[in-house]
Amino acid sequence: MKAKIYLFFYVFTVTSAIMLATAIAQEQTPATKQPPVKSPADIVETASAAGNFNILLNALEVSGLKDTLKGAGPYTIFAPTDEAFAKLPAGTLDSLLKDKAQLKKILLYHVISGSFTAKDAMSLKSAKSLEGTSVKIQNTENGLLIDNANVTQADITASNGTIHAIDNVLMPSKETAAKQ
Repeated sequence: MKAKIYLFFYVFTVTSAIMLATAIAQEQTPATKQPPVKSPADIVETASAAGNFNILLNALEVSGLKDTLKGAGPYTIFAPTDEAFAKLPAGTLDSLLKDKAQLKKILLYHVISGSFTAKDAMSLKSAKSLEGTSVKIQNTENGLLIDNANVTQADITASNGTIHAIDNVLMPSKETAAKQ
């Protein structure tokens, strides 16, 4: 009987020691730093998952640009958040949603060809939008400014480009639009 008790304690002690050693080894294993993984989702899917671009996504659908931003790209979109759209004067958004051509023009003004991180954009003074005119880019003490909009969240990566959340809806200037 004593042999069985000793055997039990021996097995218990060895098992406990192995489990303790494994736990300590796992705690001491240094974490390897992995490079950021690019999202397998495209710009539209990534914006949808973010949850704060619902109005923009609806406008892309209405304007027919959703498929463009699901395409190969790469694109950089200065994406107004739902809060940015809420800043528009009353009735503006409803009017734009009814005027598909104007809506498309405004949305294309938010997109540039190529994938630019915030750091890349900071080295630019302007960039030609898919609408055909250029957006003004400034590196200020408060961060990146696109025309009159602050970048509130930069470098949201997607499989086909980059999203930068902005706090205002960009409008092509009337002077620039008149030159076309």
